[in-house]
Amino acid sequence: MTVKAIVAVDEKWGIGKKNGLLFSIPRDMRFFKEKTMGKTVCMGYNTLLSFPDGKPLKGRKNIVICPEGVKRDDVVVVYTMDEMLSEIKKEDGEVFVIGGAMFYKSMLPYCDEVFVTKVSADGNAEVFYENLDDSASFDCVFESEPIIDGGYEIKFTTYKNKSTSVL
Repeated sequence: MTVKAIVAVDEKWGIGKKNGLLFSIPRDMRFFKEKTMGKTVCMGYNTLLSFPDGKPLKGRKNIVICPEGVKRDDVVVVYTMDEMLSEIKKEDGEVFVIGGAMFYKSMLPYCDEVFVTKVSADGNAEVFYENLDDSASFDCVFESEPIIDGGYEIKFTTYKNKSTSVL
């Protein structure tokens, strides 16, 4: 089992506002789907609620850290970070951390790889991802050529964690 994160950031490492994405970029959406399809995704409760009709992502096992009392049959519900880490440990293959901001921050030390779509624009974000370019723990090991899509210039990048915490 490996833990990876996948995120799209603006030029200030912003990731969202009003519990939604900053940009709608078809190529980034395809990349996200290709990377996560058939895998396990884990997230905070607000991220789940941000999906259409608050439904989980199809074709993936969804593990969600929820407030006490929330009961759902369509996702694996956990209530604490310890429960989340315990569920992740049971998984084979890749597990993707997909948001939101606080959950990304909590899980980043456990991620051995982070896929970052960098958007050359300011999305006026309210929440931010850690700037991995300024992190001593992460190295950028891949950066695509710039791609224009949805009216934005984007680059697909991959960061490796040099000191992954063990689950």
